[in-house]
Amino acid sequence: MTDPLKLVAALVLVILGTRFSAWGEETPRGGSKVFPYPVQVTVLENGLKVVAVPFDNPGLVAYWTVVRAGSRNEIEPGKSGFAHFFEHMMFRGTDAYPRERYNAILKELGADHNAFTTDDYTAYHVLAPASGLETIMTLESDRFMNLKYTVEDFKKEAGAVLGEYNKNASSPFQTLNEKIRDAAFTAHTYKHTTIGFLRDVKEMPNQYEYSLQFFDRYYRPENCALLVVGDVDPKRLVDLARKFYGGWKRGSYQVEIPAEPQQTEEKRVEVDWPNPTQPYLDMGYHGPAFSDTQVDLPALDLVSQLLFSEAAPLYQKLVVVEQEVDLLIGGAADHRDPYLFEIVARVKKPERVAYVEATITAALEDLKTKPIPADRLGKVKSHLKYSYAMGLDTAGSVARSLAHYIALTSDPEAVNRVYAIYDRITPEDVRNAARRYFARTGRTVVILSHKEGAPAGAQGGAGAMAAAAGVTAR
Repeated sequence: MTDPLKLVAALVLVILGTRFSAWGEETPRGGSKVFPYPVQVTVLENGLKVVAVPFDNPGLVAYWTVVRAGSRNEIEPGKSGFAHFFEHMMFRGTDAYPRERYNAILKELGADHNAFTTDDYTAYHVLAPASGLETIMTLESDRFMNLKYTVEDFKKEAGAVLGEYNKNASSPFQTLNEKIRDAAFTAHTYKHTTIGFLRDVKEMPNQYEYSLQFFDRYYRPENCALLVVGDVDPKRLVDLARKFYGGWKRGSYQVEIPAEPQQTEEKRVEVDWPNPTQPYLDMGYHGPAFSDTQVDLPALDLVSQLLFSEAAPLYQKLVVVEQEVDLLIGGAADHRDPYLFEIVARVKKPERVAYVEATITAALEDLKTKPIPADRLGKVKSHLKYSYAMGLDTAGSVARSLAHYIALTSDPEAVNRVYAIYDRITPEDVRNAARRYFARTGRTVVILSHKEGAPAGAQGGAGAMAAAAGVTAR
């Protein structure tokens, strides 16, 4: 049985993204920057960015390779899903280190390794003893520079991707994510989810030649960053990086992502779900791209907390007092290009969906006319800042956070710049952001519900929650 608390936690990650913590103490670590650890960045001659973060974690390192290519980069029609495909394919081994040997070496080190794909990037991560750094670099550099696979291997892994899709499709959350993206976007590649359109996944076994092209385009040093956090000497790391990655040849491909035109009228989609379920309401408003210089997205981050945190009046009204919904979350996850401020509610009674939608809409409209009290805004800003800082307590958590900002901007210092913006946001900034982005003409509404008498299908599970987030893992 799926743990409902885990499902809710996964969906919170879907909507709120990596900067948020709904709970936690609010004690600063000290210093003016929210990211308190030293960061040393070196760019090798071939363009590979090497980022070292010494961290008080004796004998342990988190070793991350960030590829700035996700489903956003899948620009050709009919070719969605290949960023996620390579997350799988990268574990099939090379001539020098076949999969069995690769796994055996890491097991002997006592290392933990995995990967995940998002809309904007793919990340490969290893948590291992610091004494094994050179061994890890030998393995990782080899597979990034020398990945090879046969047509048969390719078809087998493509079949595994289809199996993953079918497994995740048993959950309403993947369907909601697919439908709202497909309706909200007409030109941009955010139209498809990270795992890709089903028709493309089915066709994937026939796209061997394109897979080679995709890898050649994006798995290049200038498009990647090597991030090591923990018990690491920055100078030694750079010397080893030159030794193991210095022969990696720079590429020349430049991707052109199609821009999304402005939405001019509300879109509505109804989805019939085959199994008995509470109805789901998914509302998406076109929002801004991530920026570490502009106030809009940080202001919307504050809106997320002001309306959808457990202490927020709207949350208390719909969840606690009136008990109209048992799940209510909302926020704008970071993306390199303009994405959505998304609100998801699971409504207890089908006949109350319209009421819940109207109540949420009214709360958004209130933000446009009623200024938030400065003291309340100050508490929300403080909570966001210090709960984030308190989460940086392990080498792995530090690496995961910094990888996110490297993927978005290629600059780890972006995390400090964006949190500095929070400090100067005013109630008027929040009101202006609400006026700019919460327009009915710019929103897409998806309602998923079960019609009595419809044939039953499979039950949902936690795996699709991650896929709905634009994040998949092996």
